[in-house]
Amino acid sequence: MSEARVKAGIWVQVALRLGNASGRYGAVLRRGDADAGGVLVVLRGPAGLAVLSQARTASGEPAWVRATGAAPVDQQAADAYVDRQVKFDPDLWVLEFDSPDLLPPFEAKFV
Repeated sequence: MSEARVKAGIWVQVALRLGNASGRYGAVLRRGDADAGGVLVVLRGPAGLAVLSQARTASGEPAWVRATGAAPVDQQAADAYVDRQVKFDPDLWVLEFDSPDLLPPFEAKFV
């Protein structure tokens, strides 16, 4: 039996509220499919940016990967990554959060 999944539009609303509540203010940079779109999260900090992409662990649990690598990147590198992913998946959501430590405002398991 497959795991129940939250619709992307609802997940985005929750993530934005968690961000606002924790002082990591967020915005929707690109609206994707409300039911089944994937999500990219751009984290903006003083050292640069990090882009998180949804993934799954080996056991199938939801997780996140630092898609632009472990080190912060500049705006151009983050934009280039997001643009490539949107060409691949036009239903993709893109969120951005202010994040001094480049960590998301929601609970995230990293792989």
